[in-house]
Amino acid sequence: MILTGSEDLRVRRTIDSIKSVFEQMICEMDYGKIRVTELCSRAMINKKPFYVYYPTLDDLLAEIQTEYSAEYIERIKDYKLPDELDKVNREFFLFSEEKGLAYEKITCAGNESYHYIRSGMIKKVTTAGWSTSKKYGALPEYQQTMLMNFVNNSVLGIYRQWIEEGKQQSVEEIIETTNRLVLGGVKGFFRQE
Repeated sequence: MILTGSEDLRVRRTIDSIKSVFEQMICEMDYGKIRVTELCSRAMINKKPFYVYYPTLDDLLAEIQTEYSAEYIERIKDYKLPDELDKVNREFFLFSEEKGLAYEKITCAGNESYHYIRSGMIKKVTTAGWSTSKKYGALPEYQQTMLMNFVNNSVLGIYRQWIEEGKQQSVEEIIETTNRLVLGGVKGFFRQE
C-alpha cells in the first residue's frame, strides 16, 4: 500500500514496519525463503493486517520496486536523452548507492523471483527517460529495441560486476568507466544516422 500521507498513524507505522522488515529479510535470505509468518513476527504484527495491505509477498515486492522506479524517474526527469545519458548514468549509480543492500540484491540477483519485478522497473524507467527524445523517437522500432538493450544491459552489467567485486572502485571511477564505454557506443550509433 503506497502511502499518501493521509493515513492513520498506526497504518503508516504498520506499512513502514512491513517494508523495513521485508528489506532486511531480502538482505538475509533468498526471496523464495521469505515467509509472511516470519515477516509478521519480526514486524510484530498479526498476519491479518499484512494481508489487508498486500495479498502476496509479490505484491509487496512490486510496490517497493514501484517506489524505487518513481524516485529514480523523478531524479532523471529533466535530462534529455541521448544527449545527457552521462548524467542519467551518474544518477543511476548515486541512486543505487543511496538505496543500500536490499536494492543491490534485487537489482543484481540472478534469482528468477526478482527478474519479473526488475524487468518492470527497467521498462518504466526506460519509457519515462526516452519517450520524449526526438532522436530516439525517429528510430525504427527494431533500432529502439536494440539501443535500449545495449544501454540497459551495459549499465546494469557494469553495475552488477561492480557490486559482485565488492565495489573496488569508487563510485566516481565506476561512473566514469560506465560513461566512457556506454556513451561511446550510443554516440557512435547516432552518428551513423
